[in-house]
Amino acid sequence: MRNRALFTLAILGVLAGLVSAYIYSIQKKPQPPAFKPATNPYSKGLYVNGIIESYQSHGENINIYPEVSGRVTQILVAEDDHVRKDMPLLRIDDSVQRATVEQQKSQAEAALALLEELKAQPRKENLDVAAAQVAFARANLKTAQDEFDKQLKSYQLDQQSVSQDTLDNAENAANAAKASLAVAQRQYELTKAGAWSYDIQNQEKQYTALIKAFKASDALLDKFTINAPVDGVILSINVAAGGYVSPQGAYDTYTQGVDPVIVMGSADAYVGVRCYIDEILINRLPPASRMSAQMTIRGTNITVPLEYVRTQPYVSPKIELSNQRAERVDVRVLPIIFRFERPPNLSVYPGQLVDVYIGEK
Repeated sequence: MRNRALFTLAILGVLAGLVSAYIYSIQKKPQPPAFKPATNPYSKGLYVNGIIESYQSHGENINIYPEVSGRVTQILVAEDDHVRKDMPLLRIDDSVQRATVEQQKSQAEAALALLEELKAQPRKENLDVAAAQVAFARANLKTAQDEFDKQLKSYQLDQQSVSQDTLDNAENAANAAKASLAVAQRQYELTKAGAWSYDIQNQEKQYTALIKAFKASDALLDKFTINAPVDGVILSINVAAGGYVSPQGAYDTYTQGVDPVIVMGSADAYVGVRCYIDEILINRLPPASRMSAQMTIRGTNITVPLEYVRTQPYVSPKIELSNQRAERVDVRVLPIIFRFERPPNLSVYPGQLVDVYIGEK
């Protein structure tokens, strides 16, 4: 009985092994690829990596840096917004600069008021006072002169009637009154002449200097609002409200470097593709007049023909490996820019990598 059970188990184990061997020997049909890998449409085409960017007649994207430093108080746009030229994008705290502008404006207004006061001289009230002083001095002279004449006539009639000392005092009083009248007349003429021309010129220069300082500060105040330099689309905003920005840019928490505060792209119907050609492949490039290119969107079967735009005739070190400007590697590349018209049903974004084949028409 025991031997029969062992024999039965052995037969079942052999059958299970045969069934398992058959099941695992069946080859599964491979799944079709999600997309067709990029193929070379040219007989002697060159493969390069391309980077999609906003189409510009010069440069790449529009990197916006503030001209002043400060804390961001308000962000007026969002990423992917289409903006018009001179539209405000971002505001920086301008409280200190605004107070400086108001102070310099008040100083310029005070200088202008003083300049107008100098030009308006003589003041009628001052001239009336000077004229009254002349009249008073003339009256004093007449009184002193009459007294002297009386004393002199009495002395001439009878020298004993007036002492020499009294006569001398009367004469001195008349001479003093005459000098006082001369001073009063000169003071009247000085008041009537108005402000000295040199004082006016000096005040004019002070006013000019203050108004220029006010205009410079007012122009700097405008820099605390960043406006769109051209029509375009907002690609990236690298600062939040309350963050600090400077002419060097905004601090990036992750890269621990500085980035442009705002990156804009053009609103052109075309999209640019920048390709970097390895220096050992430059001689295999066809002439610009016969150059043709085709782009494949990675992860799709979509191919897009490209139009040649320009070549930047400067072979430079490739810095795309780590995106550090200080990087120096042995690979040197030649930038070539293509473009294509933005298709309505295709989503592409600046910074996206694509596969490009370059050949000859």
